[in-house]
Amino acid sequence: MIYSVDVRIVAPVRDTEVTDRVADAVSNLFPNAELEHEAGQLVAETHTLDPFSDRLHEQEILDTARREFEKRKTEEGFSFALKKQAAFKGVVNFAVGNPDELGDIDVHVTVREPSVDEFIAHIAPPTEDGRPVDTDRRD
Repeated sequence: MIYSVDVRIVAPVRDTEVTDRVADAVSNLFPNAELEHEAGQLVAETHTLDPFSDRLHEQEILDTARREFEKRKTEEGFSFALKKQAAFKGVVNFAVGNPDELGDIDVHVTVREPSVDEFIAHIAPPTEDGRPVDTDRRD
């Protein structure tokens, strides 16, 4: 199946932070993203979430990820927020509740092909007993 998505990642850079460390946090989870420095923030764009999906599988947090994606889903896509400090360590940790004082990494996904639901199932497939049901995709 062909996937057509635009992913926009925005990470605030506070005065007390080193910009390169924030860039590393984004790149750790989205290695294909092209980063640009803007006033007070980093903005990145990519057209794949496969490396991010790999992390979700490795950390065995597919159900959590799917719940987070569903919370802010629209007809055009979905969005979610990640903790910056965990991302710096290469770990996916969804930001829930109040934003971190350094700000969270906001991710906005626009899905053109296939449907939003099909794309969510691709990157965070439904599980049974903690294992992805879609065995064609991964182990």
